[in-house]
Amino acid sequence: MSSVRERLGGLISQLPLFLGLVLLWSLLWGTFSWLNLVTGAVFAAVVSVVFYLPAVQLSGRFNPWRSVWLFVKLIWDIVRASVDVSWLALGPRYTASNAILAVHLRTRSDLILTWTAVATSIVPGSIVVDIERVDSTLYLHVINMHNEVEVDAFRARVLATERRIVMAFGSREDVERVCQVRADEHRSDGAPGAPGPHDPRGPGTHSSTDPENGATA
Repeated sequence: MSSVRERLGGLISQLPLFLGLVLLWSLLWGTFSWLNLVTGAVFAAVVSVVFYLPAVQLSGRFNPWRSVWLFVKLIWDIVRASVDVSWLALGPRYTASNAILAVHLRTRSDLILTWTAVATSIVPGSIVVDIERVDSTLYLHVINMHNEVEVDAFRARVLATERRIVMAFGSREDVERVCQVRADEHRSDGAPGAPGPHDPRGPGTHSSTDPENGATA
């Protein structure tokens, strides 16, 4: 009986993704008709079977106010980063100093990992080049990184993006994990002898500096 319930729950959790493929098919054709809906359903079924991937478990949780703040902050980050990148491109004194950074996320959800990677990549100035699914690590190519302070600031922005996504769409377990890790970090930062916020010994600061061009990785 439990196996039947688990299968039914899995099918229900995958239904939004299936409907999303059908919607994408209809949008590609530019019209909504019964023929497009039927062929879209067949297309979605074939893709789900032939290109099988591990099922993505949806959280079943949605916070409208946190979601609004997430998208408002994301739009602001895109606008701000666009201005910054344009200024760098037009500035005559710009010295290239790029970096490959590893950012260890707090959650272990594939869905949160994917959304964080997408939200980070669409902000100009950085792009995800690799993902380590086992320990939820993003590897990003970032421009204009010159020192550890800038590296830590960028990592903090990525983790803040992850936290906003979790608070908007994440499961209760994700929310508890993010809040617990954040509280532990605050206690660690306040403890005597603990690494400072920009100390390379701190969590998530596995980086090195290239003495030739100042790039941090």
